[in-house]
Amino acid sequence: MRIAIASDHAATDLKAQLAEWLIDEGHEVADLGPDRGESVDYPDYGYKLAEVVAEGTVDYGIALCGSGIGIAMSCNRHPQVRCANVSEPLSAALARDHNDANVIALGARLIGIEMAKSCIATFLATEFADADEPEGRHRRRVAKLGIPPFAQDRIETHQ
Repeated sequence: MRIAIASDHAATDLKAQLAEWLIDEGHEVADLGPDRGESVDYPDYGYKLAEVVAEGTVDYGIALCGSGIGIAMSCNRHPQVRCANVSEPLSAALARDHNDANVIALGARLIGIEMAKSCIATFLATEFADADEPEGRHRRRVAKLGIPPFAQDRIETHQ
């Protein structure tokens, strides 16, 4: 798989370890920065990551910052990106299975390298539940995630 990885300064060490591991696992990795030692703003790298994912340059993205929260928010500003901040494998699996997430966010100050690897491996191995269901309930919901802004007349109820 083609995977882009980006972080802020709080997560450069984790980013480097994960990029090396992903390459060892046979993936093509695009490290979007930053380099170690640079103080940067996470939104800049979240936007950069979101752009390459939305363009289709890569299959998936991995976003890292101190908590995973800020960079996830910045990635999710792009209507074609569905970024889930996770800290354990079940959330990583559900992000793909139900939400067709194309970016995973992790908090370098909150998660160790082995748990990060486990989350990413699960994320990459999990298929979207409605991949073969054009009219599936998850696909219908995921499609709404890319239609801003929220409008009251778009609320639907289902039995």
